[in-house]
Amino acid sequence: MKGHMTSKPGSSVANKTGSWRTEVKPKFLRKNCIACRMCVYICPEGIISGEGKNTFGCDLDYCKGCGSCAAICPKKDIEMVSEDEKI
Repeated sequence: MKGHMTSKPGSSVANKTGSWRTEVKPKFLRKNCIACRMCVYICPEGIISGEGKNTFGCDLDYCKGCGSCAAICPKKDIEMVSEDEKI
């Protein structure tokens, strides 16, 4: 055995993990957003971004479909939709 296997720092960008997603994905409605950024803070993947009101979204290449963003949104402006639905 030659030792443990370690990835290079920053290599996760090359591994688009969104293919592991559950059968749902977040849809940012962009109607009632108050820019509280709770979705940004709760996302375990750190893939939600936006600047200002009604501009938030996520990088579906890395989203796992956990639904934390939709669950924490105080305005219910994020909904989980079927993987097949166009966003």
